Amino acid sequence: MNRAQVIEQLPGLRRYARVLTGDAWAADDLVQDTLERACSKWRLWRTGSDLRAWLFTLMHNLYLNQRRDAPALAAVDIDDVKDQLPDASNPATDGLLDLERCLQRLPAEQRAVLLLVTVEDMSYEDTARILAIPVGTVMSRLSRARSRLAALMDHVPAHRPDAHSAPPSLRRLK
Repeated sequence: MNRAQVIEQLPGLRRYARVLTGDAWAADDLVQDTLERACSKWRLWRTGSDLRAWLFTLMHNLYLNQRRDAPALAAVDIDDVKDQLPDASNPATDGLLDLERCLQRLPAEQRAVLLLVTVEDMSYEDTARILAIPVGTVMSRLSRARSRLAALMDHVPAHRPDAHSAPPSLRRLK
């Protein structure tokens, strides 16, 4: 394992950690713990294998270990929290519930799959290997995560500088 190869993976590890934890400080700690674990277990990495997948697997397992000791958070149905969502007509709350907060409302299992496949552009097979689940489970969790995220985002107020201005027109691309 070459130091430059590991450094190349840092942006992806930071992105994944940030969304997993929902907190910049906790994400930095998770990345550092991952790198420490990689250094202590570097002999387990097989030369020629996918270093990126190995590091993400280490990170995911560390995250699960840390969560095991934390109190469990239950997934919340969107209908149960509608009254707590920001009012689109109130400019003080405009943008309060953004994509990151919507991602944090996803169950951890769905969020992990969604991030690895869509943000980190990993294949279903690599994602399945990292999370130690079957490929079919990856596809199922990804589908549920996309649906749930879309439902959550439907309740996020759109940011408009002037409430009376019309939204910009969109062109259809073919």
